[in-house]
Amino acid sequence: MNRTNGSQRAAYWRAMLLVAAMTLLTAASIQVRADTGSCGGASTTLPFTDVAAANVFFCSIAEAYFSGLTNGTAPGVYSPADNVTREQMAAFVTRTMDQSLKRGSNRAALDQYWTIQGANNLASTTVGNEPHLIKSDGTDLWVANFMSNTVSQVRASDGKLVDTWTGATSAYGVLCAMGKVFVTGSTNPGKLYQIDPTQAAGSVTTVTSSLGALPRGIAYDGQRIWTANSSTVSIITLNPVAVTTAGAGLLDAYGIIYDGTNIWVTDRDFTSAVDHLRKLDSNGAILLTVDVGDNAEFPAFDGTNIWVPNETSNTVSVVRATGALAGTVLATLSGNGLDAPISAAFDGERILVTNGNNGISLWKASDFTPIGTFSTVPLIFPFGACSDGLNFWFTLANTGKVARL
Repeated sequence: MNRTNGSQRAAYWRAMLLVAAMTLLTAASIQVRADTGSCGGASTTLPFTDVAAANVFFCSIAEAYFSGLTNGTAPGVYSPADNVTREQMAAFVTRTMDQSLKRGSNRAALDQYWTIQGANNLASTTVGNEPHLIKSDGTDLWVANFMSNTVSQVRASDGKLVDTWTGATSAYGVLCAMGKVFVTGSTNPGKLYQIDPTQAAGSVTTVTSSLGALPRGIAYDGQRIWTANSSTVSIITLNPVAVTTAGAGLLDAYGIIYDGTNIWVTDRDFTSAVDHLRKLDSNGAILLTVDVGDNAEFPAFDGTNIWVPNETSNTVSVVRATGALAGTVLATLSGNGLDAPISAAFDGERILVTNGNNGISLWKASDFTPIGTFSTVPLIFPFGACSDGLNFWFTLANTGKVARL
């Protein structure tokens, strides 16, 4: 009787333990199960075991996950109630920015995610003799041909040479603004030419022959045209035409850009291995001087930072243009194929730099990550660069061509 009762009790407890184990397993399986909810009328399942469909942020977390902004804190875990560290916040912000740039670009819309890797894959167009700087008006490319004293119009969609304007002596820099195309003539005194794209091709119109000596870079501040000359800047107003020469303290102004608030010029000092990036006020006076590398050339502005190619240093200086850190050198980039860098251009996502010793270098603008580099040989001497919003374009000064990638 006792033995029987003992056996029954043992069987009973074994059964109870089994029930308890099954209960725990069932509870665990319920706890680790990824939940499914409705987002925008569609059934959505998340891989995170700690985000229930009843969570008011379920769909927001789903969007962040599916767009690549978050991967959770561990496999299958999101940790929705945990504090976000500054490191994690930086990751969220940079991923958000990168995804916005990639998915919102013209390249993405046209399924052009590739980056060309060599000269054999470049499409090129023959223009004039010794093309220097180049700009896009959103539809066409405009190329200043220094030795042939011409300006070429190239269709961006297929690279076809559309027209050629003559009479632009020592054509150098290009500006597309106010529905017109303006070109510097690097003479002494300097010249400014104008093209009206709505008219038939012919000879350029000379706006003024009273610029400072050897104007090269050219920019527009929404009201006036600026040119970077040897030791000065010229400020040009139109209708009627008036020219002011300014820039006291400049040594050899070269490239020039406008950041939405101020004009910046690269200023070369041939007595030193350190050149300067100068911020100017509305009258052309120097507000701020930033030391960069040797032989600073034609910079690009990415909306936040200025990228300055330093030809002799084989570097690119990245300088903050706005805010409390304005004038701070954020990075001095080297390697990645930099070899006598000349011009920088920004396409909304990437920075391209031309290298005078026959190469192209690319970086991701958001975090300065190098994308890669390649030689342009047999197409030699990459010089000016720009973007049309879809492709990068650059001149090949010793080849008489422009190329796109």
